[in-house]
Amino acid sequence: MSQVNHDALDFSVRGEVRYQESMRRHTSWHRGGYAQRAYVPLDLPDLSRFLRGYSSSEPITMIGMGSNLLVRDGGLRGTAVLMHRALNETRLSAAANGGGVIYAEAGVAAPKVAKFAARNQLDGAEFLAGIPGTIGGAIATNAGCYGAETWDFIVSVTTVDRMGRLRERGPEDYEISYRSAKLKSDTARRTPSESGKAAMEPSEEWFAAAHFVFPPGETLASERKVKELLDRRLATQPFGQPNAGSVFRNPIGHHAARLIEACGLKGLTIGGAQVSTKHANFIVNLGTATAADIENLIDKVQSVVKQQQGIELEHEIQIIGERA
Repeated sequence: MSQVNHDALDFSVRGEVRYQESMRRHTSWHRGGYAQRAYVPLDLPDLSRFLRGYSSSEPITMIGMGSNLLVRDGGLRGTAVLMHRALNETRLSAAANGGGVIYAEAGVAAPKVAKFAARNQLDGAEFLAGIPGTIGGAIATNAGCYGAETWDFIVSVTTVDRMGRLRERGPEDYEISYRSAKLKSDTARRTPSESGKAAMEPSEEWFAAAHFVFPPGETLASERKVKELLDRRLATQPFGQPNAGSVFRNPIGHHAARLIEACGLKGLTIGGAQVSTKHANFIVNLGTATAADIENLIDKVQSVVKQQQGIELEHEIQIIGERA
């Protein structure tokens, strides 16, 4: 890996800057190489300042809880911005329908929002308890489970771009689909400048926060439902072993886990990585897996399912970084 440019931070920030940060600490598989630099923002204005001053020639990777992320053994070039517990504000305001508007920043754990909504007598947020990641990741992937998806309840999002600019966007600015929320190409290309004329947009823009609207509900009923969903996860998924949740998206008309199991792949092991014997769409780290073991097992599962079932499985997880 090339040496990090320490001169890239020739400006002051209030957050914490670390060098040669092990990504094992920041991914739920507990594997991955080193980030050349890691930055933990103090708050959203601090993140904006960091991005304004950061070298345009060096990569940036935004990371939440690392719960759907595989970082390769060679690590990450540039800076990993660690959002979890950094952008962590959650607040409530009234909604016109008698319900409530929840503002949640990107670093807040999705289950925390589910519990926050229940405590404030709001209905519909319970599904977030089944998403083992941050709100930022849930927005970016339109994460969902148990019949609901993140963008079903979003009325606006706050984004920050590579130049540190903050803006408010609505659902109409995005192409929203199963496990995807992409900025529309015509929206991404241009944005109003201070002069009122359209200006070219940078290629990188990240979710910083969202406003969710939920209808009125009843605290005890919502808390009971949240507990039921968490109990279901514990009963059906391998939470005793490091994993990154569902590895593959469900193809239209199919369930990835059933396809994998039908191919006899439950328990298949490469190095220290194994297709879970509890849920076939999970890959677990038995304790000695390298990131390469996990990636090779993902590739093997895709290959066998394609060969036997004629279906191409797509990653639900993100694979980033350099090969060792």
